[in-house]
Formats: sequence, structure tokens, C-alpha cells
Amino acid sequence: MKSFYLMEVVLLVVCGVSQPLWAQRTQKPPLHGKNWMAITGKPLAATAGAKLFQEGGNAVDAACAMLAATCTMWDVLSWGGETQVLLYNPKTKKVISLNAMGVAPTGATSEFFKSKGYAFPPEYGPLAATTPGTPGGLCHLLAEYGTKSLKEVLAPAMELAAGYPIDAQTANSIERQKAMIKQWPYSQKVFLPHLGDKREAPEAGEIFVQKDLLNTLAKMVEAEQQALKKGATRKAAIQAAYDRFYKGDIAAEFVRGCQEQGGLITKEDLARWKPIEEEPLQVNYKGIDVYKMQPWTQGPSMLQALNILENFDLKSMGYNSVPYIHTLYQAMSMAFADRDFYYGDPYFAPQEPMKGLLSKEYAKQRAASMNLKQNDSLIGPGDPYPFEGKQNPFAELLKSRFQSTSENGDRNFAPVHDTSGVALTDEAYHERLWMGTTTVEAADKEGWVVSITPSGGWIPACIAGNTGMGMSQRMQSFVLDSTPNPFNVLAPGKRPRVTLTPTLALREGKPFLCFGVQGGDTQDQNLLQFFLNMVEFGMTVQQASEAANINTNQLWLSLGGTKVADRKPRPGNILLQDKTPESVRTALKAMGYKLSFEDRTSGPINAIYFDWKHGSLWGGSSNHGEDYGIGW
Repeated sequence: MKSFYLMEVVLLVVCGVSQPLWAQRTQKPPLHGKNWMAITGKPLAATAGAKLFQEGGNAVDAACAMLAATCTMWDVLSWGGETQVLLYNPKTKKVISLNAMGVAPTGATSEFFKSKGYAFPPEYGPLAATTPGTPGGLCHLLAEYGTKSLKEVLAPAMELAAGYPIDAQTANSIERQKAMIKQWPYSQKVFLPHLGDKREAPEAGEIFVQKDLLNTLAKMVEAEQQALKKGATRKAAIQAAYDRFYKGDIAAEFVRGCQEQGGLITKEDLARWKPIEEEPLQVNYKGIDVYKMQPWTQGPSMLQALNILENFDLKSMGYNSVPYIHTLYQAMSMAFADRDFYYGDPYFAPQEPMKGLLSKEYAKQRAASMNLKQNDSLIGPGDPYPFEGKQNPFAELLKSRFQSTSENGDRNFAPVHDTSGVALTDEAYHERLWMGTTTVEAADKEGWVVSITPSGGWIPACIAGNTGMGMSQRMQSFVLDSTPNPFNVLAPGKRPRVTLTPTLALREGKPFLCFGVQGGDTQDQNLLQFFLNMVEFGMTVQQASEAANINTNQLWLSLGGTKVADRKPRPGNILLQDKTPESVRTALKAMGYKLSFEDRTSGPINAIYFDWKHGSLWGGSSNHGEDYGIGW
């Protein structure tokens, strides 16, 4: 199929050649559907969602099937990780948020990790694990808002666990990570079927079998089916499967396998944990209500950036012009500085000042302080407390906080989950760049809309005993003392402040967009620009998903690194698309920016646009990675 290069056309616009954005061709075609849309990070998983739709399920059923399938296909997440959901319920016409993030286990204290010499909890292994959230999140979502049984929803994932042709990206990631995988006996058993051969991982296209995982999923379905035979309702039967995972024999094996390998998770940790329905946070941007999750995610940083940017005429600046890029960079730097200091688990003291952080008045103050001529390398957290009628209890801490500068500007713009330490080919580098997690987007003609950004348990995952489930690595997103962030200090039972950030937007009370992206700290950067591409610059959903974005490293890293210096911000570091005109490059350098380049910078974005004029759905799926969608 002939490829069409959006970026080249956009450059014509930047350079002043007029071509309407709606006329631009894209590298991938947009998706169209009248009845439903299913988009996620793996083609086989998108097929699982389509299968549930074809069997009469709603968008929640399809989303759960895609979530289960992506967890089964590894690489960027697995079953022992975490799930974050935004859901639009057409019956109540409300957006709800489902918090299925695991918590720090018993014994996971700052003192414990400091005694082992850590500046942050480790990136990998059993000590990186929070309690699993995805199984419980899926069960809750399905029971409360779906229509199908757990047996029906898990059927595609169970078929994959019985054996599916593994993709090259996952297979090669396993091979590169095999030295680390061999530290953990249960991981070695699953991932290295050719132990002792030159290539010990599966080959691309080889049928990859996961007997232990299949057995675990079968136990959950068995619990559901037994409950149904005894007269339980659909919801109660799904709860029986949930209980078997968190309180029954599956829990016992998960804990045994975790502790055998040095982990901290206890049976009580699993039994106490539960998913939580929450009120999402929301701001209005030029008549569009944009919804994000609570500040145990980084999601509110996009809302803060939108509030700041609303004070500027972005459209008149022009897409990816020098003034636009500079204004965007400064606004994101302000939002991330607040994220890095004020965000954390709202169920633990101190209480995050979200009312102040999301107030329009606070945003005006931040916008007025913006340096419009040079990059401000000293942007730090603001003070939102006066906008809540309070005094900042951390005013002195802010003064003594770490300086956010570093001499070394070398740092990846995307999270590196694959740390082999081997010299990388271009292909391997791009595999790293695309890694992050995945997204699940689903919508149907009845009005159900689901946006999920699940993660955790990526390769190299430490598998918990004979469950076949990789454990989360999300503990690394905690800090061990209050200096960098008093709201995100590690404590047992607490959720780390994560990067995972699904998004929903409503216009005139009706669904407008649901969208998500993988990529650690770049997620809300890319989602912000995707949204502006559509709202300010009139792009279609597919054009916006492919369009060149900028990425900033002027923030504290949420993932990776074992020392404080590894995570410090790199002021002025900016990633640009490699076709950026020389005039733009020169101007940005003069403003204090340090430039890096990539050929695709949108991050793999997946999105659904609701075309109320024509009564149809548009799907967008980015032009790199394996993200894929199906509509009907």
C-alpha cells in the first residue's frame, strides 16, 4: 500500500504553504465504524475485542477482552500489573474512574529500602512489586458495567495462553533480557523454552505456550461457573472469581512464589486490596470537558497544562511554530514541576491541593509568569494553596528542595523497560522507544465508552510462582523521603504516583474523544498535543495521532534509574521530529533549548472520535508500534 507522509505536508504548513489540514493524507488510514470500535496495542488483542462485540457484548465487555489479551501477550504488561480506567456510562451520562492500582506491600518502607542502599525502590524483581490490580479491576469493571460472563470475556485470552504465534518484538525482548530472566526460576520456565540453545527465547512466529497462566485463568472461570450453578447472579459469580484470585488458592500461590523469590507481598495484602470507583478530575477547555484520574496518576498535569495554555492564542501561533513550541514547553514544564512535588495517593495524608492546582486563577498566575523569550531552566512548583484559601505547609521544603539542574543532558525521552546494556541496533533502539505499556479504547452505538491504560509486569518480569503472572514493577515510582515529593513517600498500603493516564473528553454533554498513549513521562505530553491538534488545528483523529509532537525532559523521571542524579530534570532538553525546518531549530537553540530528533514523535496514540453529525465513530491508531484497531 502506498504510504503518505503527513509530516512533510505539515512542514509545508509550518513554512507558510497553505494546505487545509483536512486534506492531508496519513500513513495509516483512519478507522470508521457505525456500531462499535475496538483499538489496542496488539493486533490479536484488537481481534479479541472485535470478537466480543460480534458476540453481542458492549464496549465494556470488549475492553475487558482486550485487556485480558494484552496481559497474556506480555512485552509491555502482564496479569500481575495495574489497571486505570475512565468510563462513560450512557445510562447515567456520567464519567467514572476506576482505580485498580496495586499498593505497596507489608514491610515496604523507606527505611527498608534505604537499608539496602536504594535511592528508589528497584526497577525489577520481587522487591519492585506492588499488589496485583489488573485481575480485580477487570472483574469489577465487567461485573458492574459489562453484560457477558467472565468465561466469555476471558475465552480469547485463554486461547492465547494455550498457544499463540509470538510477535518479533516480544520474542526479541525476551532474548535480550534472558540474563535477568534467569535470576527467577518461574520466569525462566515460561520465557526460555530453548534453554541451553544459542537462542533461548522463542522465535518470532513460534507458538508460545503458557500452561501455568492458562491454569490460573481456568481457576477463575471455574469459580464463576460453580457459583452460577449454585444460583448466583452474574455479578456475584464474577465476584467469586475475584475472591478466588485475592483470597483463595491463586492468592496463596502468588504470595508463596513472590516470597520465595524475596518479595514482600502477603496474603493479608491481597485480601485487603480492592479496586475503587472514584470521581475523575475535570477542567473545561474552550467548551470541552476533559477528564483525568486522581493525582495518584500524572493525569491532572494535562489538565493543568490546558488551563495554562487557554491563556494564549495557540491557533494564531501556528502548529509547531517556534512560539507554539516554546509556549507548550513552558506550560508543560510548569505542570510537571507541580506534578513532581504535589501528586500522590489521595487516600494518605497529606491531602493533595488539587482544587488550587486545577483552578483557572492559579493557571492565569502561572501563565503570567512565563518567560516568552527564553527557556526557563529554573521552573519549579508553584503555590496553589492560596487558591484554596490556605497556607502552603511545605513552603520551607520548597525552598530547600533539590536543584533541578544537571550537567549531563543525555537521557532517553521514552521509558526504557529493556535494559540489556548491549549496544543497540537501530531496530532494537526503536523497539525500546515504542515500549511503555499499552492502551485500550472501546466504544459502541449504545454510548458506552472505555479508555484504559494498564501496565506492570513487563519483560523482564518476575513471575509469581506457578501462577504464570508477572509481578508489577511500579514500586520504583515512589520516593523514599519527602524532599522531592512529600505526597509520594513510600508506605505500606499506599499507591505510587504513576504515569498511567487514560483520557475522556465530552462536548455539550456527549462523548467527544477517548484516547490514550504509552510512554511513561511522555504520556500526558503526547496526549496534550494530540488533543490540541484536533481542537486548535482541525486535524482528524488519525492525522492528530501521527502528527509531530515535541517531548520535554525538564521533569523528574518517574521510572528507571537507581540514583537521584538519574532522575533529575534535564532543563531545555527537547525532542523534535527530524523534519523540523532548520529555521525552527536555529530559533529554539537561541532560546536555550538542547535539541534531539526522531522520525516519529507522537508516541503510539490510540483514540476514538465521536462524529455526532454523521452518527459514526472514527478511530485513530498511531503509525508506529503494533497498535491496531477494528471498527464495524
